[in-house]
Amino acid sequence: MGQQGGRHGRATDAVGTRAFLRVLPLLLIAGGAVYEYCTPSGFAGSPLFSAAPLVVAPFFSLGSTITAGAVSIAAIVTVHLRYTAFHAGVYTEIATVATVCVLACFINRIKRRSDEQLASARQIAEAAQLAVLPEPAGRIGGLAIAARYEAAQADAFIGGDLYAVQDTPHGVRIVVGDVRGKGMGAVAAVAVVIGAFREAAEQEESLEAVAQRLERALAREGSRRRGIDDFEGFTTAVLAEIPHGGRLLRVLNRGHPEPVVLLGDGTVRMVTPAESALPLGLGELGSWPDRATEAEFPAGATLLLYTDGLSEARDARGVFYDPAARLAGRIFPGPEELLAELAEEVRRHTGGGATDDMALLAVRRS
Repeated sequence: MGQQGGRHGRATDAVGTRAFLRVLPLLLIAGGAVYEYCTPSGFAGSPLFSAAPLVVAPFFSLGSTITAGAVSIAAIVTVHLRYTAFHAGVYTEIATVATVCVLACFINRIKRRSDEQLASARQIAEAAQLAVLPEPAGRIGGLAIAARYEAAQADAFIGGDLYAVQDTPHGVRIVVGDVRGKGMGAVAAVAVVIGAFREAAEQEESLEAVAQRLERALAREGSRRRGIDDFEGFTTAVLAEIPHGGRLLRVLNRGHPEPVVLLGDGTVRMVTPAESALPLGLGELGSWPDRATEAEFPAGATLLLYTDGLSEARDARGVFYDPAARLAGRIFPGPEELLAELAEEVRRHTGGGATDDMALLAVRRS
């Protein structure tokens, strides 16, 4: 699923805009022709005729741009056939439109080169995201898994939100986190956290030990880089562990939004930590012992983990989206349907104006 749902609404808007842009040049040419035909000889519709190729140039092909200019000139000639002879103003008008059409062709070529470079950059960004933040498998350790990344910025692929799921000898272990800041520093921190989690999840006996490994990895990487702009080491995160063949869930929270457990009957339970803890990467500010919280996770239950792009999404009145309140009493066929509905509700709640990336991860015990 990934970002596909997040881009669906924007794609629909783009289709409508492109359809309007196809019609606009014809409207401009028709408007110029009607203006010239209905006004005395000294009045020219060249601004409307010239605008037609300029509208086409940034959005359509070179051939379409030339066609718009040619049709504009043909319209001028056709309208002035009502006169027995062309006067100097008509030739000037034709020369003006032809000159603008040539300039529009240059604009079209420049725009095409820019689009090709942008497409290449997007392909690189997609490949980088798949390398840094791979999509988890649909089933891991007997659990149904769904993940979704919704970027606040259109066509963005990489951000500071992260998730990973891994089947280990200790059970299925999960991390969902949010790196402070944006840009390549945040991406570097995401790579460090996920890399350290993959290794620690296999080797460490407890979630507390996994959290300490992540803490040390961020501290080690931060010391290798100069300045806060080079590396973002402040990461809120929640770690979860679902032992094989049991009804138990362990959660360790490092300053992250509380996970939600949706039971099969629609009951919603928040997994609230017994003791607050600082985010990862702030160990130098103090020492707080990590303590995992245990909760019941029976068959048919779904664990929802998310970043603050969900819980801090605001509507026009500034009201936050409350996932626990919104999900209470509702039953979903599976984790993918749950995440798809959440993403759509957040878009409606914010009016499509989300300001932060949103990572969602849902795990269901069959």
